[in-house]
Amino acid sequence: MKHTTLKNRLTRAALGAAVLAASIGSASVGYGAEIKLLWVQAMKDHPVHRLMQAGFLDRCKELGYICEVVGDPSATNWDIPATLPLAEAAIARTKYDAIGVYGPDPAIYSYISKLAKEGFPVVTWHVLPPEGTVEGLKAATGEDIPNAGENAAIAIGEKLGGKGTVALTQGASNDTENAMSDAFRKTIAAKYPDIKVLDTQMEGFEPSAAEAKAVAILQGNPDVTAAFGTTGNSIQTWSGAARKAGRDVVIIGMDYIRQNLDLVKSGAAYGIVAQPLYEESAKVAELLGDLAQGKTVTYLNPLPAAVITAADLDPYYKMLESAGQ
Repeated sequence: MKHTTLKNRLTRAALGAAVLAASIGSASVGYGAEIKLLWVQAMKDHPVHRLMQAGFLDRCKELGYICEVVGDPSATNWDIPATLPLAEAAIARTKYDAIGVYGPDPAIYSYISKLAKEGFPVVTWHVLPPEGTVEGLKAATGEDIPNAGENAAIAIGEKLGGKGTVALTQGASNDTENAMSDAFRKTIAAKYPDIKVLDTQMEGFEPSAAEAKAVAILQGNPDVTAAFGTTGNSIQTWSGAARKAGRDVVIIGMDYIRQNLDLVKSGAAYGIVAQPLYEESAKVAELLGDLAQGKTVTYLNPLPAAVITAADLDPYYKMLESAGQ
């Protein structure tokens, strides 16, 4: 990830970030002032999702687009059935030119296809379904998911000196987290054969339940010396569990939200896979705008995701401050 590029984009993020919590409309004068874009995202108020929305809204403002965010107003409940009526209501009241649909769960693919059949160009982000596997999908952008798992594996392997036992957790079974876990496991096996990786466990998205599960994993596996979680709350899950279990665990998780940066800064966690959440979301606005204007876009738009540790945090704190978080 190029810090300077992200920082330049984020300097104008404050206005967009101020209206993240609800369905929003923003317009400004520009060549694209008549372009209207919709962003559909279940679990809309999750801190990680709000950071994504900041990237989208800020880029919309820069380009002069009119943009709106809709989704299940929850931070913990992944509710596609509650999200789709909100999207349909938005479509009924506004003539959108293109629509972004958050697609980490294949259950949303039929809705993407439905929108495409209705004539909407559709882009998804954070996942990269192979071209042709989701009917009607025009483009996808997000982190290079296997690369994120590989980078986490290398960071843990080096920190452990090539020996130890790693607990591996996901928020849920989905294309994104499954691919990341698979890449993590394969990289450990190839590069650090003396490190054992436990069977993957689902920690879920409810914080107290996730932490209790992690505590149980530690209690049942006294040899665990590291943990990697593929969801945004994993650092909080594992740092809390390690504290309660009285264990010293090398922890890497996802997402540079403030709580996670603070845990790395304090030493309670080792590192974060810095998914390009803001940058991929800004790219969604660009792709949708191009499609709305009849332009041809590249289908796959992968972005790198490095692992950051305590020495790397300052640029990310500045990003969050610029985004109003």
